[in-house]
Amino acid sequence: MEDDDPSFATETLDPALQKKHHDMLERLSARHQARKSDSPDTSSSSSTLESTSSFLAKFSDARRSIESRIAESRFVSSSSASSSTDPSKHKSDLADISVAINDLEKLLAENSYFLPSYEVRSSLKMVSDLKQSLESLSAELIPKKKFSFKSKSTNKKPEPKLPEIQKPDVVSPPNFLVPVRDSPGLRNKHGETLVKSFKGSSIGEFTLSDLDSCQVQLTGTVNALFLHRLKNCNVYTGPVIGSILIDDVEDCVLVLASHQIRIHCARKSDFYLRVRSRPIIEDSNGVRFAPYCLDYKGIEEDLKTAGLDEETNNWANVDDFRWLRAVQSPNWSVLPGEERVSSVSISSNADS
Repeated sequence: MEDDDPSFATETLDPALQKKHHDMLERLSARHQARKSDSPDTSSSSSTLESTSSFLAKFSDARRSIESRIAESRFVSSSSASSSTDPSKHKSDLADISVAINDLEKLLAENSYFLPSYEVRSSLKMVSDLKQSLESLSAELIPKKKFSFKSKSTNKKPEPKLPEIQKPDVVSPPNFLVPVRDSPGLRNKHGETLVKSFKGSSIGEFTLSDLDSCQVQLTGTVNALFLHRLKNCNVYTGPVIGSILIDDVEDCVLVLASHQIRIHCARKSDFYLRVRSRPIIEDSNGVRFAPYCLDYKGIEEDLKTAGLDEETNNWANVDDFRWLRAVQSPNWSVLPGEERVSSVSISSNADS
């Protein structure tokens, strides 16, 4: 089976994290060297290290800025009289902070392919902490009880039906679009069984694109996975250390494990997930969710490497960014137990 990038080749890696980190940097160094004129190896290595440290510096600056805005909003609220607080100002501040956190999450997803695994996990934890802080701030600034409607007149009977209220702690982000990737991957296939192992490879990200009526089996771990334009496909993947971004899938069954999963334009598809954060859907309908059910030789070790060895049950805690009402979104549901596949076993002996 052919790959779309020559960098997707078998390598024997030292199991030590330091060696793995070194191999990742060497690969990125080669990519930089290909884009530039020929230069000494030491110069290319220096450029790679600068790229990694550049991301970490930018990420840290953005994180500190968000933390500062959260702290400032909390301080202003606590020091102001309750009669002088402006709910619309609070909502605007919360929306701005939410957008900043989404931008930070996007920055991490777009750069996770060259980052060491431990940096990806650490950065994901920081993003998760920021989201928790924002949720706590939202609960403080806009308590739900403030959204109840009361009649001041004693002569009027209460209205028989109250208007539906939007969740105060959910802010709609900008339209989510999966970027087109020039990464290694499987593209433009029809009616094929596609098997790939990442064992012994330091590949950072992988793409599945323009597949129709295919069965895809991926074993081992990668930092990021991108899915574009899949129809009538079954996709079974080992754990992803960073993010899975999905755009335009229809009539598919996808068995996925990752720290964060974002789904855009999915229709009539079933997702079997293990995920650390809440799955996000947008512009989707007819999607159903169930727990991760994949099995292959070595999967327990892969799950542990990716920090996904513990089940969080977040597969059932789906956020629909196009449905901000307090009632359940009609666009997704939990897959009934009698319709679920209890376990899917695949081979881990594919050529890498």
